[in-house]
Amino acid sequence: MKYYFAPLEGITGYIYRNAYQTFFGQIDKYFTPFISPTSNKGFTSRELNDILPEHNQGLSVVPQILTNNAEHFIRTVNELTKFGYNEINLNLGCPSGTVVAKHKGSGFLAQREQLNEFLEDIFSKSSTKISIKIRIGKDSPDEFYELIEIFNKYPLEEIIIHPRIQTDFYKNKPNMEVFKDALALSKNPVCYNGDIFNGSDYRKLAEMYPSLGAVMLGRGLIANPALIGEIKNNHIIDKKVMKAFHDTVYAGYQKILSGDRNVLFKMKEFWFYMIHLFAESDKYAKKIRKTVRLCDYEAVISRLFQELDIEEPLLRGF
Repeated sequence: MKYYFAPLEGITGYIYRNAYQTFFGQIDKYFTPFISPTSNKGFTSRELNDILPEHNQGLSVVPQILTNNAEHFIRTVNELTKFGYNEINLNLGCPSGTVVAKHKGSGFLAQREQLNEFLEDIFSKSSTKISIKIRIGKDSPDEFYELIEIFNKYPLEEIIIHPRIQTDFYKNKPNMEVFKDALALSKNPVCYNGDIFNGSDYRKLAEMYPSLGAVMLGRGLIANPALIGEIKNNHIIDKKVMKAFHDTVYAGYQKILSGDRNVLFKMKEFWFYMIHLFAESDKYAKKIRKTVRLCDYEAVISRLFQELDIEEPLLRGF
């Protein structure tokens, strides 16, 4: 099985990726938070820093693009290949209302004629490997069956399927019947994404679909960075490793961000997910949210690692 790290805006940038690789590794591909090209600009400073080869040494990284404009996509692909990237991922899965309103992300799935024209255009003008990350439809799972006919026309490197529709966001259960059909119908390699929060979730998936060759982990892996070790080897989470991982991410943000507020904003996002590893963590979650100075934050985190034990996470709330 191959393991991919899903992109999450604000979390899984190059600072986080490098720290994760140092302490946990075992990732076959890291996908970047999406690049959103327009006609008026190149890369933002955040986007550029995230894709620079010197910021991703030793990592297998796939940049992700969010657009419904073939010209913008091709131009961005051409720029990315200059940095040495040989695979690009198209985001057809983002369920955000502001994205969908612009007919991008999973909103593009509802415009199937335009989507087909977009894919025809980009595949006729680019030889770079292109994978896609999708939901199974915008408003109904039935949309998937027309969508897969479109995707089957093109030599995709991979199709990463999150088996929810856009209007589900992250609620309701993934539609595993449609995913089963996807495995049978797709002419391109299929990767599964969605609701793998612990080893049990993974084993159920692997038993149901023994032909599956890749999984993408997102919120569950951010909440428990040791999840792949748990899946592969039943490793017990090491609190010292978690502390070292945290300290490396924290130090990385301090180097590139100015002011306590900006660093704390990033670390509060980090803890929104990972705090649930710890037993009786609600008190510390509130303390972290309330910190306004780095010295106060450091004191809270020091006490957290001293006083709380890591437990088998129950991460269904994400």
